[in-house]
Amino acid sequence: MKKRFAFKMFLKPGFEDEYAKRHAAIWPELKQMIKDQGVSNYSIYWDKDTNILFAYQECEGEGNSQDTDNVDPITQRWWDMMADIMEVNPDNSPVTIPLPELFHMD
Repeated sequence: MKKRFAFKMFLKPGFEDEYAKRHAAIWPELKQMIKDQGVSNYSIYWDKDTNILFAYQECEGEGNSQDTDNVDPITQRWWDMMADIMEVNPDNSPVTIPLPELFHMD
């Protein structure tokens, strides 16, 4: 059964175009690795009034793309590349705030 997971991240001001550019050229090996981890239906939205990124994904099992346990080298390289344009933790993982689901309709 798939689990829905929503979260927010924080884009640094002035980097909206760069964020979109980098994601338009996301590495094929990163996309495949995310899929292999059971993540699908993954979208990221930008709230231009707050510079908050809202993300949604569906996950098989308990993991998600923001899991910082046992990070693989591909993900770490992506985090390192994105660290200059996002709010990040000391390991360069994006500051991620999970959002509780309050309503869902199929």
